[in-house]
Amino acid sequence: QVQLVESGGGLVQAGGSLRLSCAASGSIAVINDMGWYRQAPGKQRELVAAITSGSTTNYEDSVKGRFTISRDNAKNTVYLQMNSLKPEDTAVYYCNAHVLTTMLSLLNVWGQGTQVTVSS
Repeated sequence: QVQLVESGGGLVQAGGSLRLSCAASGSIAVINDMGWYRQAPGKQRELVAAITSGSTTNYEDSVKGRFTISRDNAKNTVYLQMNSLKPEDTAVYYCNAHVLTTMLSLLNVWGQGTQVTVSS
């Protein structure tokens, strides 16, 4: 099996910064696409940013220029640097990874979520 463990959430004032980390562990052969999603109360989960195994990135329009996704393949870790945070960024942030296991199974794996709260 494969697990994703997130860290780095918390409470920050508007205009501040946070860095989220997500480390994958388990029976991993290859990690393909990785991404960060978020879900605010009463809203659907949405994609915030994604990164391919070749480090091509994609961002949701409202975070472009403020958030940066990156990955360290040697550590099986993906990061989300969040700058110029706004109250509307408040949500639970989830890490996601598409993983090929050592048993040659393709898994779509989710982390447990980390709360990000931005005060005005």
